[in-house]
Amino acid sequence: MCESPTLASTPEPDLVRRTERLVLRPFRHGDEAAVLAYRRRSDVCRYIPADPMTEATAPVFVADRISATRIACDGDRMVFAVELDGLVIGDVLIRVSQVTDRQAEIGWVFNPDFHGHGYATEAARELVRLSFDELGMHRVWAQLDPRNTASARLCERIGMRHEGHLHEDMWLKGEWTDSAIYAILEAEWRSGSPLAWPRSAPAGRRPGRTAPR
Repeated sequence: MCESPTLASTPEPDLVRRTERLVLRPFRHGDEAAVLAYRRRSDVCRYIPADPMTEATAPVFVADRISATRIACDGDRMVFAVELDGLVIGDVLIRVSQVTDRQAEIGWVFNPDFHGHGYATEAARELVRLSFDELGMHRVWAQLDPRNTASARLCERIGMRHEGHLHEDMWLKGEWTDSAIYAILEAEWRSGSPLAWPRSAPAGRRPGRTAPR
């Protein structure tokens, strides 16, 4: 039980999220091999703090995230494995520093073998929906290395604006690197954002098709 302020007035969100093509669900034992398949790659880890995963660290990664299913207290996070036809092809997260600020940071890591089909965009849109529609957030934001142009374009596709560029604010893998900040406000989401539709479907149902990314 936490001692920090909570989002007690917000109902617990569904932990299995279904989009047009994907299922976002909590991690479970048995996901280690699928996650290792992409997080062991140096190109996947190039612009993120994590080092390439090993067979020894994969079980630690999964075990640490199995319980990351609720945002109620400061520092909480929700982490989802992203499935395509039963195969885990990526993982995504929502986390907060202080719940009273109602600021949710989102992030994603995907298997490059599945790039180019809009899966990361589809999953990130679901994170934004969840943050605003069910978690009661005021602002959703993402931080990334500006050299990661694919993630920058993803942020723009889901309606985020480029809010700032921090110069050499992080020591990452032997060098000073920059950070780019992208964000969208709840009011922007409510007032005609193309993200608002289609809404996610309840577990067990699939929504109608949407336009490509």
